[in-house]
Amino acid sequence: MSERWITEELHDGLRSGYRADNILFEANDGLQHLVIYENAQFGRMMSLDGITQVTERDEFVYHEMMSHVPILAHGAAKKVGIIGGGDGGVLREVLRHKTVEAVTMVEIDQAVVDMCVEHMPMISNGAFDDPRTNLVITDGAAFVEETSERFDVIIVDSTDPIGPGEVLFRESFYAAAKRCLTPGGVIVTQNGVPFVQGAELKSTMTKFRKLFKAPACYLATIPTYVMGSMALGWGSDNPDLLNVTVETLAARFEGLDGATRYYTPAVHKAAFALPPYVSQYL
Repeated sequence: MSERWITEELHDGLRSGYRADNILFEANDGLQHLVIYENAQFGRMMSLDGITQVTERDEFVYHEMMSHVPILAHGAAKKVGIIGGGDGGVLREVLRHKTVEAVTMVEIDQAVVDMCVEHMPMISNGAFDDPRTNLVITDGAAFVEETSERFDVIIVDSTDPIGPGEVLFRESFYAAAKRCLTPGGVIVTQNGVPFVQGAELKSTMTKFRKLFKAPACYLATIPTYVMGSMALGWGSDNPDLLNVTVETLAARFEGLDGATRYYTPAVHKAAFALPPYVSQYL
């Protein structure tokens, strides 16, 4: 039996691949082509429409940086909204903050949640069963347009701007999401790898400059998101959130339930120091 490789061709002129040592689940539910498989280097992996979304081995980097940076910078987040993130990793990290009282997670595809709970349970680690969790299966863009809920932090854990995820990069979505923030709240977004997706970051930052008084971005190095560090967009009307001291972050960090593997208060501050090739897109 020949080897099967899951190949990714997200960027023009570039192909990357992972050997699928064991296919655990594969289906096309009409929304997305979902594959969950095992790889010798990264453990269990999930791919949507041919693009790697999460791996067992390095998921902690992305999920910790998407969650702890905005929540600890805010310092008093009680309600958190998550758009996307069907694997449950961001939800898991958000719930580690004892000050968070309620989390509304909006995912378009129930199958992603179900299959990740079944085949990659280490990612969510029981987060969907937490009484603070409210899982809503609907389109995230429609949700922020219609909901009366307000959030201190909104985390947009989206796919790339292809297929169902494309709407989550439009200015209308960002404006509606801002409407759902409490005063001084913050939204963070997944904005790809600037070395090969600079246009994506530039597009979001252009929209954030129109909408927010304090737009920014920060970086995280995630091995399976190839070709450099990943950019995470930041939008808030409170510029003070970008200037929280390491000492204050450390004091807040002490209240986190359990240890981290990537995030530290020092890493938090350093993540906002951008090299020129990235800062040009801001």
